[in-house]
Amino acid sequence: MLDDLDLFVAIVDAGSLSAAAKRHGMPAPTLTRRLQALEARLGCKLLNRSARRMVPSNEGWQYYEQCKPLLSALRQATDSLDATLNRVEGLVKVMAPVSMANGLLLPVWQRLLQRHPQVRLELLLNNGIGDVLEAGADLAIRVGPQPDSQLNQRRLGQVSAVLAAAPSYLAARSWPQSPGQLAGHDLLLTTPLQNWKLHHVDTDEPQPLPDGARLLVNDMLLGVSLAEAGCGIVLCPLSQCRRQLACGSLLRVMPDWRIPPRPVYALWPQRRALPARVRALLDILLEFAAEEPLLQA
Repeated sequence: MLDDLDLFVAIVDAGSLSAAAKRHGMPAPTLTRRLQALEARLGCKLLNRSARRMVPSNEGWQYYEQCKPLLSALRQATDSLDATLNRVEGLVKVMAPVSMANGLLLPVWQRLLQRHPQVRLELLLNNGIGDVLEAGADLAIRVGPQPDSQLNQRRLGQVSAVLAAAPSYLAARSWPQSPGQLAGHDLLLTTPLQNWKLHHVDTDEPQPLPDGARLLVNDMLLGVSLAEAGCGIVLCPLSQCRRQLACGSLLRVMPDWRIPPRPVYALWPQRRALPARVRALLDILLEFAAEEPLLQA
């Protein structure tokens, strides 16, 4: 019925059936039948034919004046929805772990901003597990299994964590050889890794980390910096200390023990259609994950 209503408004605006038919690209007889069907549904005559024009009846004028602004508002809403769903523009709100967003994922944010000038990015950084729906986020990056059935998810890869310390610390305190010996060392732990267990690479034997860490912080980059300064042994994702290991400012400790790789996911609220701006970010994430060795651990 909306299509027929749009045709009725077009006839009034054009002043004749033939002009309205030409504007809509349809035969005049077809337009006449559509108008007659609308009048039959409404139970009144909307247009009176004069010598040269189609003139609205009293009921027709009333219907026209009420319906035209509604059609205009509907078109605006449709255009707005089209911009939201199909154009790569507007705000993208993303939740992500602090250090991962500031380190490993930095190229992702750069690519999004460089490729799509009309996109605005809002990053909500927190190492906790915030509610994606409550925060109004378009997408979230999470580490570990994701059982939330209210969210769509796409696996990006996995990350591994290692123990590392500065050469100066190890020279002064000795090299630990087993998890039990870590109790005699200054452990620099970052949330949430303090709750993870070490596994032997050959036997997969699990061992908890000792209690009483010298440092517990929710910023992995700070833990790495303090380890570089010789303050203790840090447990952190390989992605956060790869540069320090490569240049020798940090050394791997107990390489036979490791935190098993943890999956990394992109999550987003369930909806029938993913807006183009969010789809653009997800595509960049998948592109980055496929080429980044640290996510293929």
